[in-house]
Amino acid sequence: MFRHVVLLKWNPEATAEQRRAAAEGIRTLEQLPGIRQFSVGEDAGAEPDTYDLVIVADFDDEAGYLGYKNHPLHRTLIAGVTEPIRAARAAVQYHLE
Repeated sequence: MFRHVVLLKWNPEATAEQRRAAAEGIRTLEQLPGIRQFSVGEDAGAEPDTYDLVIVADFDDEAGYLGYKNHPLHRTLIAGVTEPIRAARAAVQYHLE
Protein backbone atom coordinates (compact mmCIF):
# COMPACT_ATOMS: atom_id res chain seq x y z
CA MET A 1 0.00 0.00 0.00
CA PHE A 2 1.09 3.59 -0.65
CA ARG A 3 0.30 6.48 1.73
CA HIS A 4 0.16 10.21 0.98
CA VAL A 5 0.12 12.67 3.90
CA VAL A 6 -0.30 16.44 3.51
CA LEU A 7 -0.20 19.17 6.16
CA LEU A 8 -1.63 22.60 5.31
CA LYS A 9 -1.28 25.89 7.15
CA TRP A 10 -3.69 28.67 6.22
CA ASN A 11 -2.80 32.34 5.83
CA PRO A 12 -3.79 34.43 8.87
CA GLU A 13 -6.08 36.42 6.56
CA ALA A 14 -8.06 33.31 5.55
CA THR A 15 -11.66 33.65 6.66
CA ALA A 16 -13.58 30.98 8.53
CA GLU A 17 -15.70 30.50 5.40
CA GLN A 18 -12.61 29.97 3.22
CA ARG A 19 -11.21 27.45 5.69
CA ARG A 20 -14.53 25.60 5.86
CA ALA A 21 -14.82 25.54 2.06
CA ALA A 22 -11.29 24.18 1.74
CA ALA A 23 -11.90 21.37 4.25
CA GLU A 24 -15.25 20.47 2.65
CA GLY A 25 -13.74 20.57 -0.84
CA ILE A 26 -10.86 18.34 0.17
CA ARG A 27 -13.29 15.84 1.69
CA THR A 28 -14.99 15.48 -1.72
CA LEU A 29 -11.74 14.05 -3.10
CA GLU A 30 -12.52 10.80 -1.28
CA GLN A 31 -14.70 9.88 -4.27
CA LEU A 32 -11.76 9.80 -6.68
CA PRO A 33 -10.79 6.41 -8.11
CA GLY A 34 -7.95 4.47 -6.54
CA ILE A 35 -8.39 5.68 -2.96
CA ARG A 36 -8.58 2.89 -0.40
CA GLN A 37 -8.83 5.10 2.68
CA PHE A 38 -9.11 8.86 3.02
CA SER A 39 -9.07 11.06 6.11
CA VAL A 40 -9.17 14.82 6.60
CA GLY A 41 -8.72 16.41 10.00
CA GLU A 42 -8.60 19.94 11.33
CA ASP A 43 -6.10 20.79 14.05
CA ALA A 44 -7.52 20.22 17.53
CA GLY A 45 -5.57 23.15 18.98
CA ALA A 46 -3.85 21.07 21.65
CA GLU A 47 -0.40 22.45 20.79
CA PRO A 48 0.80 25.84 19.57
CA ASP A 49 2.48 26.40 16.21
CA THR A 50 0.95 23.49 14.32
CA TYR A 51 -0.55 23.09 10.87
CA ASP A 52 -4.27 23.66 10.37
CA LEU A 53 -5.33 20.64 8.33
CA VAL A 54 -4.10 17.12 7.59
CA ILE A 55 -4.99 14.80 4.71
CA VAL A 56 -4.09 11.11 4.80
CA ALA A 57 -4.84 9.05 1.69
CA ASP A 58 -4.02 5.40 1.08
CA PHE A 59 -3.73 3.79 -2.35
CA ASP A 60 -2.94 0.30 -3.60
CA ASP A 61 0.25 1.58 -5.17
CA GLU A 62 2.12 4.64 -6.39
CA ALA A 63 0.25 4.58 -9.71
CA GLY A 64 -3.03 5.03 -7.80
CA TYR A 65 -1.56 8.00 -5.98
CA LEU A 66 -0.36 9.57 -9.23
CA GLY A 67 -3.82 9.16 -10.73
CA TYR A 68 -5.27 11.02 -7.72
CA LYS A 69 -2.59 13.69 -7.81
CA ASN A 70 -3.20 14.45 -11.48
CA HIS A 71 -6.99 14.10 -11.46
CA PRO A 72 -8.70 17.28 -12.76
CA LEU A 73 -10.92 17.58 -9.67
CA HIS A 74 -7.85 17.50 -7.43
CA ARG A 75 -5.94 20.01 -9.55
CA THR A 76 -8.94 22.38 -9.72
CA LEU A 77 -9.48 22.24 -5.97
CA ILE A 78 -5.85 23.05 -5.27
CA ALA A 79 -5.73 25.97 -7.70
CA GLY A 80 -9.08 27.48 -6.82
CA VAL A 81 -9.64 26.74 -3.15
CA THR A 82 -6.51 25.84 -1.18
CA GLU A 83 -3.75 27.78 -2.96
CA PRO A 84 -5.34 31.21 -2.40
CA ILE A 85 -5.36 30.72 1.39
CA ARG A 86 -2.31 28.50 1.88
CA ALA A 87 0.64 29.79 3.87
CA ALA A 88 2.58 26.51 4.00
CA ARG A 89 2.40 22.89 2.88
CA ALA A 90 4.32 19.81 3.92
CA ALA A 91 3.87 16.38 2.38
CA VAL A 92 5.30 12.90 2.46
CA GLN A 93 4.56 9.74 0.52
CA TYR A 94 5.68 6.32 1.66
CA HIS A 95 5.11 2.61 1.21
CA LEU A 96 3.25 0.87 4.02
CA GLU A 97 4.80 -2.44 5.00
